[in-house]
Amino acid sequence: MDFEELKAQALEYWEIAVEYVSHPELLFQVGLIAVLFLPAWFLSTRVEPLLEKQARKIKGMPGTLSIIVAFLRRMEWLFFAIFLGIAYVLTSAAQWPEKNYLIYSAMLLAGAWLLISVVSHAIRSRFVGRIFTVIVWIFVAASILGVLDDVAGILDGIGFTVGSIRISVLSVLQMLVFVGGLLWIAVHAGNFFEKRIQKVEELTPSLRVLLGKISRIALVVLAVMIAMQALSIDLTALTVLSGAVGVGIGFGLQKVVSNFISGMIILLDESIKPGDTIALGETFGWIRELRARFVSVVTRDGREFLIPNEDFITTQVVNWSFSDKYVRLDVPFGVAYDSDPHQVIDIAIEAAASVDRVISHYRRPVCWMTEFGDSSINFLLRFWIEDPQQGLTNIRGKVMMALWDAFKENGISIPFPHREVIMKTPVTVQSTEPQS
Repeated sequence: MDFEELKAQALEYWEIAVEYVSHPELLFQVGLIAVLFLPAWFLSTRVEPLLEKQARKIKGMPGTLSIIVAFLRRMEWLFFAIFLGIAYVLTSAAQWPEKNYLIYSAMLLAGAWLLISVVSHAIRSRFVGRIFTVIVWIFVAASILGVLDDVAGILDGIGFTVGSIRISVLSVLQMLVFVGGLLWIAVHAGNFFEKRIQKVEELTPSLRVLLGKISRIALVVLAVMIAMQALSIDLTALTVLSGAVGVGIGFGLQKVVSNFISGMIILLDESIKPGDTIALGETFGWIRELRARFVSVVTRDGREFLIPNEDFITTQVVNWSFSDKYVRLDVPFGVAYDSDPHQVIDIAIEAAASVDRVISHYRRPVCWMTEFGDSSINFLLRFWIEDPQQGLTNIRGKVMMALWDAFKENGISIPFPHREVIMKTPVTVQSTEPQS
């Protein structure tokens, strides 16, 4: 279909529309539709706040709550469709106008717009949601108005030919709807399986993450292959594309691929897992989440670091909870030589055990005399905790404070270096007070 044919068809539709608009029955239906929208809007402004206030009380289901709120904020279209339905029934009973299908079409369009806008709200990407709304609305509106074939013919007539392949607006829209729908289903199915896998307690945390990511990637790849087969795209043609991708990886995607492979290695060898307390360079915190490209580490001050997976492979990592969740801490101290070492050991153990975060059911604190120092008998107090993510410096401080209180109570002194200064020549002391 060339431009002249499109122009002629458009003029024909215009003449039909002008002739139809001049009919009194049509003017009545248009006026009735416009009037009915006002009470629908007014009623929605009164009902919507009350229902939304009640809906906000729903806890633990943010996705469901978002859909409900999106529906409530479009209540005018629901009331508008209901009022149009009542008007259609009444006009049909009165048998005037004889052809009231405009009211019927407006009712269907209002209901369809309500449904499409609410469903599109479930799409996280606002841009993708808007594209979905426009495409689906064009299809539904054309179907309701009975001009789907005509619209499809117009859209199919707008296009160009590349070799033996013809690309039209209609084919592009069909491809977007089909591929987008398959990808949407694949992503949501992947999220569903990933959440189910996370609830399987028989699997290790790392294996849960690995299986969840594999299931998501597999579903997306399957959706893409199905879409390509449905669109009659030869999969053997992907060899050229794979070569181009290989060149792109070689030049610009080295770090991305390296981080992805490093992430798979981390998940397979379980060197780190969600909940572990780690130290990487100057970063100390606990792992919140493992991603395909990075690891989310939350520090004590609430900051979240996104560390590339490659760093956990190439850099020395201290995992405080790799083998088990219990972390050992040491506190060295010294006492005066007139103290009883046996008494000091007993007091130190009891002082450490009295601190809340120090655990005794796993291993009781121990204390050993390590050396005879220049001015003190030196000891090493060793204890264990199971929550390193709550901080290490603070628990050491609490244990040392408990030692201080216990030594004061039992008359045990903690020595400190003394310095004796001997002046070899007489020193004259001059008063700074004013002479009277």
